[in-house]
Amino acid sequence: MKFSKSTYWIFAGLLFAASGIYAQEAENKPRQSTEPASAITAADDPREKPLREAETLMKAGKSAAAYNLLEPLEFDRSGEVRFDYLLGVAALDSGKPDKATLAFERVLAINPNFAGARLDMARAYFQLGDLPRAKTEFETVEKQNPPEAARATIQKYLDAIAAQQTAKQTRYSTYLEGGIGRDTNVNNSTSQSQVDVPGLGNLTVTLSPTNLKTADNYYHIAAGGEISHSLNTNWGLYAGGDLRQRGNKDQHAFDTQSLDGRAGMTFAAGKNNIFRLGGMGGRLDVARMRNRDSAGVSADWRHIYSQSNQASIFAQRGRNLFMDPAISVNNFNQTTLGAGWLHMLTDGQSVLFGSLFRSAEDDVAPKTATNPYGGRADGNKLTSGLRAGGQTSLNKDTELFASLGYQLGRYAKSNAAFLRKRQDRQLDISLGSNWHWDKNWTLRSQLNYSRNDSNIVLYSYNRTDFSLTIRREFR
Repeated sequence: MKFSKSTYWIFAGLLFAASGIYAQEAENKPRQSTEPASAITAADDPREKPLREAETLMKAGKSAAAYNLLEPLEFDRSGEVRFDYLLGVAALDSGKPDKATLAFERVLAINPNFAGARLDMARAYFQLGDLPRAKTEFETVEKQNPPEAARATIQKYLDAIAAQQTAKQTRYSTYLEGGIGRDTNVNNSTSQSQVDVPGLGNLTVTLSPTNLKTADNYYHIAAGGEISHSLNTNWGLYAGGDLRQRGNKDQHAFDTQSLDGRAGMTFAAGKNNIFRLGGMGGRLDVARMRNRDSAGVSADWRHIYSQSNQASIFAQRGRNLFMDPAISVNNFNQTTLGAGWLHMLTDGQSVLFGSLFRSAEDDVAPKTATNPYGGRADGNKLTSGLRAGGQTSLNKDTELFASLGYQLGRYAKSNAAFLRKRQDRQLDISLGSNWHWDKNWTLRSQLNYSRNDSNIVLYSYNRTDFSLTIRREFR
């Protein structure tokens, strides 16, 4: 019995000690709140203040005020899911669907399963009139098993899209533009006035002033457009054209006018694969005289991998005929193959692009009294090239763009006058900006630089062209 009592008190003492240790551990642990941790820290976070104020404004029906509150913070806070989502909703509800899509794209780039952002993205596309993408987004949300109320809303939008697509089988867009500029080399000519000709015993030839680098101010105007018609959900037709004119202040011998047209059919194999096949033709006049006619066929395929990535493959085959018999020696047929890639960065405001191409020019000049063997002096030409560039939004109204191109051209025939096969290396750089003071108006400033280095000095030149252009679009 004494043994039993001793055991009892030992066991009770152990329990008492254990309870004391547990109480001490519980006292030292941080106290748990019934509210989420984010709700506690948010109250003390100064970065949360404008977001709460924006939410309050939107609940009061003051979406424009909410957008004006958040928009100045976009540069610093884009990429934050909560900020971008509130900015997108405020933009959408205040009549700025184009700005809303940029914000929602950043949200979905981080969280593709954010159903609310995807639904609002669909509404933004709908307001912009981009019905195919709106339909895609609505259908994506519908597959995520949304609540019944959301499902009913989605169905109403899908019905409206179906009705509009049936009614709008034919679409068109046109534009007018005009501008002024300064070109340091309107005739793409060398600045070297004297050239040694090996085929004539290294005779030094003095070039005519019309064959030397010449600068001038100029104006340019253009108009054009395209119309497309959907035959059904897969097939469609398109046609378009452009008329351009450029006149120099003094050097009227190099004034140009061009007319280009195109027409063909499209085939959409699903929402991400688009094929286009058509014909094209054009005419170029120089100094109001018919200079060159062109005609051919083109084909391209575009595949949309995601909202951020798009690939394309293109091919062209064309014939170029010079109308003046004196220069018909330059006639050629051209085949071009290429591929391109476009990538949108996660900020939703910047795009990068790149392309590669290879073209072959077949020398098809006719035989004449002055050219008894036919063909041009340098023969066939094989060209390889690449181009890369990008565009980014500086603010809601202004975009900056830049591109860099390089191409290498090799000719097949040794030039009889210069006793060598011609080879050209050309570099092109373009920088500029677009300012949209209205959704249909654009002011474009652009600087282009070209440099062609040739092993035949007659074809080496450099050129700088700066222009200002105003464009009005009609849709």
